[in-house]
Amino acid sequence: MKTWILIVICLSVNAVLVAQEKMYIHKSDKMTLGALVSATDSIYFNDNETVCYFRIGDTLAQYPISEIDSINFGADSDTIFITYNGSDVTVFNPLAFEGVSVTVTGSDVTVHSVSELQDINYCLSGTTSNGMFKIYTAKRYNLILNGVSITNPDGPAINVQSGKNTSVILGYGTTNNLTDGVVYANPPSGEDQDGTFFSEARLIFSGSGTLIINGHGAEKHGLCSDDGIEVNGGVININSAVKDGIHAKEGLLITGGVIDITSSEDGIDGNQGVVTISGGSITINNDADNVNGITCDSSLVISGGNIDITVSGDQSKGISSDHPITLSGGAIMIHNSGDAVLVPSGSGYDPSYCTAIRSGDDINISGADITIVASGTASRGISSESDVVMVSGNIQVTSTGNGATYTNTSGEADAYVADCFRTKGNVMISGGSVITSSSGTAGKGFTVDGELQIGDQVSSPTVQITTTGARIQISGGGPNVQYAEAKAVSVDSSVVINNGDIIISSSDDGIKASTSIEINGGDLTISNSTEGMESPYITINEGTVHVQAIDDGINSTFGNDGEEDDGSLLAINGGWVVSNTTTGDGLDCNGDVLFTGGTTIVHGPQNAPEVGMDYNGTCDMNGGLLVISGTNSNMTQAPSNSSDQYCVKVMMSQSQSNSTLFHIQDADANDILTFQPARSYYSIVFSSSVLQTGVTYSIYIGGTCTGANTDGLYSGGTYSGGTFRKSFTITNTITNVNF
Repeated sequence: MKTWILIVICLSVNAVLVAQEKMYIHKSDKMTLGALVSATDSIYFNDNETVCYFRIGDTLAQYPISEIDSINFGADSDTIFITYNGSDVTVFNPLAFEGVSVTVTGSDVTVHSVSELQDINYCLSGTTSNGMFKIYTAKRYNLILNGVSITNPDGPAINVQSGKNTSVILGYGTTNNLTDGVVYANPPSGEDQDGTFFSEARLIFSGSGTLIINGHGAEKHGLCSDDGIEVNGGVININSAVKDGIHAKEGLLITGGVIDITSSEDGIDGNQGVVTISGGSITINNDADNVNGITCDSSLVISGGNIDITVSGDQSKGISSDHPITLSGGAIMIHNSGDAVLVPSGSGYDPSYCTAIRSGDDINISGADITIVASGTASRGISSESDVVMVSGNIQVTSTGNGATYTNTSGEADAYVADCFRTKGNVMISGGSVITSSSGTAGKGFTVDGELQIGDQVSSPTVQITTTGARIQISGGGPNVQYAEAKAVSVDSSVVINNGDIIISSSDDGIKASTSIEINGGDLTISNSTEGMESPYITINEGTVHVQAIDDGINSTFGNDGEEDDGSLLAINGGWVVSNTTTGDGLDCNGDVLFTGGTTIVHGPQNAPEVGMDYNGTCDMNGGLLVISGTNSNMTQAPSNSSDQYCVKVMMSQSQSNSTLFHIQDADANDILTFQPARSYYSIVFSSSVLQTGVTYSIYIGGTCTGANTDGLYSGGTYSGGTFRKSFTITNTITNVNF
């Protein structure tokens, strides 16, 4: 019998030696072991023919004859097939004598590889409800998930104890399921095992199959690497995770694939590394408090892909990092519906907000399409501890969350409110489109501690800011009452508008800046406001400005009430400026006013004591065109006598309707002014470079004009049909006319 087996083997070896490279030993324990024919020295038996010995290289392997099903020869292979069959496992290991050992205990599979070969393939398939896959190797390799379903009741379903890159290939058309248990058994030698799919090595995902992770482990992640994670393809669905859905200690790179995450803590956490997303489709749903959709402790960069994040827990964040965030591409959709939380601090509390995008450093936007829907109490859209810089892209923030009162860290009554944009640094929008809408009580559009700059000499952004919420009473009563108000733009430093199309509609102030407002170009429309613009120093050099206000239209002030000169300044050096107010002053300046150019049109209130223009210092009309309609108040002011340009102030004893034109012409019937105020009026203040000393002019009321009406000021055409009221001759800098 022994001689016959040896002859069969030897003949088989001789017959296939040229054509076949591997001898495969098929064992009864469902383990197939491969050995290079060229490395096989001899095969022999013990004396009683119960054990077969294989001398392969420096290895002498022995197996009971009863455990050997068969031996055959075939081509060489670098793929190890591991197939789970319920309670047992079938293993095909062609590298068994080249440094790769596969141990099976029940359905637990452990690989120890000391092979010098790189890119060995480990192909997993089949199903087990009580098994796992674990690998130790010093070389990079490929892990092929080819329709495998592993449930491990006491640990990770897949556990990679390797320091080298692991390429995870999701087989075409396959669905792969990994599930862990609630309580993990203690690992050997204190090994980490922090997730349903855990790896010490960098994981690189590709392929076109699907991986489903069901994470149940207490204090464990769904997909976890103590190195980095890269996703280039495939579908990864993390149905549950007690901690993070994806946790990558050394950062995360996503270039493709589909990722869907539901987790109890962060959706994606790059930990100490950079998170970079350039492609793929990512959906994250999280309803836990104080968690993040995507976060890391380093830079976070999104340049492509489709990202949809929902965070509904209190003080949670959609995208968050303490380091710079760069959004240069892709479509980003964030729903944040959690409430702000009052954290005890000092003599009161410090609010912690639910925020769509939050950075402890700069936020740079250059091409992304960002849509934010914030609905929780005081929920925020975009928040930065430093600067927000936008050069291109599209941002739309819709905020519906109400504000609330609280006691701040100094022990004082205060309010925390929703902000579409909130920065402790500067905001610079040089291009792209920004649309914000806030409807909650005291909800704001832009709140900026530094400077807000819109547009540059090259780029012309579109900015639309809307607030419709009611104010919140914070404290006090009577003259000392304090409110939190739904301002569109509130800036602690300066606002600079260089270019762009800016449309603001506010239930309170349109633009309020603690230091200054400077307009150098662009088209600014404040279509609704309580006060249109307020700042100590307001300068308009170029551009088109339209302000519609209930109270003061344009107000230069340091915020002190009274009739004393506070040193503030309104300077209009050029552009087209229109201020239209129903019950306040069109131009209200607690300091000085200076006109050197441009066209300024003021549609003042129709009832005293408010007027078209009110100033406490001086008003020098040194250039440009100025026309103001107003009331019959004795506080109606014309520019100062120190002006370089002639002015006329007309006071009428009877109110004129807003359909009644006001017309001035010279002795040759040349049109000097044809104006239609927006509401009934008693007074007109007018100054233009065409007014000349010693010249007599005539005033007409009513009539019609065939010219073009721009904001009430007619140009061109022919005036006719008016009623002559009075003539006047310019003899002084300011000419007063009464009738």
